[in-house]
Amino acid sequence: MATTSPSALHHQFLESPHENGTNDVETEIAYVEESLPNLSSFMENKEENNEEDQKSTTNKRYMPLLLINYILLFVGSFSASLLSKFYFIHKGANKWVSTWIQSVGFPILLFPIFLPVLLKYTKRKPFEGFSKKMLLFSVLVGIMLGFNNLLISWGVAYLPVSTSALLLSSQLVFTLILSSLIVKQKITFTNLNCVILITVSSIILALDSSHEKPAGLTNKNYYIGFSCTIGAGFLFALYLPVMEKIYQKVNCYQMVMEMQLIMEIAATVLATIGMACEGGFSDMKKEAESVFDKGTAAYWVTILSTVVTWQCCFMGTAGMVFLTSSLTGGICSTTLLSINVLGGVVVYKDTFGGFKAVSTVLCIWGFCSYVFGMYIKTKQKKIVRKNSSSTGSSTELIPRRNSDGI
Repeated sequence: MATTSPSALHHQFLESPHENGTNDVETEIAYVEESLPNLSSFMENKEENNEEDQKSTTNKRYMPLLLINYILLFVGSFSASLLSKFYFIHKGANKWVSTWIQSVGFPILLFPIFLPVLLKYTKRKPFEGFSKKMLLFSVLVGIMLGFNNLLISWGVAYLPVSTSALLLSSQLVFTLILSSLIVKQKITFTNLNCVILITVSSIILALDSSHEKPAGLTNKNYYIGFSCTIGAGFLFALYLPVMEKIYQKVNCYQMVMEMQLIMEIAATVLATIGMACEGGFSDMKKEAESVFDKGTAAYWVTILSTVVTWQCCFMGTAGMVFLTSSLTGGICSTTLLSINVLGGVVVYKDTFGGFKAVSTVLCIWGFCSYVFGMYIKTKQKKIVRKNSSSTGSSTELIPRRNSDGI
């Protein structure tokens, strides 16, 4: 059945001809009553579409989803950083193991994908509307993420943690440039100020930690680690705007999780091939039994915990890009690189001198300035939306009577 929109109904009401040339109120009321089912169907479809558009700031699910993804990103990044450091501190050193555990936790995503359907929280079935094109994009981006994970592992293996953090923070500059090219992100004072402050924060942190260079590090290994970390920063910076471009066609957060699942599977396949070719699985068993100085049980707890936290980190990043922008996701991720310094101070009793204090303040300052800029922008949009709705023409189905009673 064709659906009659309110504007079309109103137009037909005003323009409908009558035999006596005047408005017959009873006839028009009957016409409106006949048209009400179509109007009701139109409004129901509109409400359903608004409910699915979960990245719209007017959607009631937007803020809860945004808060959940902030928490996932913060907890995931913070915990994964501390656990990775714990792994290397206690003599874990396999690069392929470090790569594999970043994506092998993809089965965890099956719970948030299928649980809402089992609980009848949503009518949408998993992978409904998931096209072959989206599948192809997910696989290709997943392979890119797999290489990114490998490059990060090589960088961490050959470079000090502080140097790796500094080089990875370069992804924020890459993200700003690539976002402006791929998704036409406007470079404003707010985001440029944030990028500069956080980058300077990372530089100060690296200068303070220059004495952390591992003993026996050769120039060859240093340049390998340097190149791999720069490459990882660039790939991650490319991943963010590419995903924002893809998410422009996606209005459902559940589909974001489904795409993330496919990406993690592709990355895991790549890492598993590398593990099998380089004997990574036998190395894991050897590390657990004789290398890891905290014992076998502690080794597997560390591995499993790292697997879970990496999934939280990646899902939080994907959610942030979907709900906000690639630049916001990059800023949050880079900010956490500096905030993780505080975790090292609390958990591992790292020294916290003046350089680290200044670095932390600059990092928080840059992040807060960006969040405040987002708040002002959102508030202005709400004001414009409110003014446009209040000045817009109203659509009335039944005309008001004038002083003559007509």
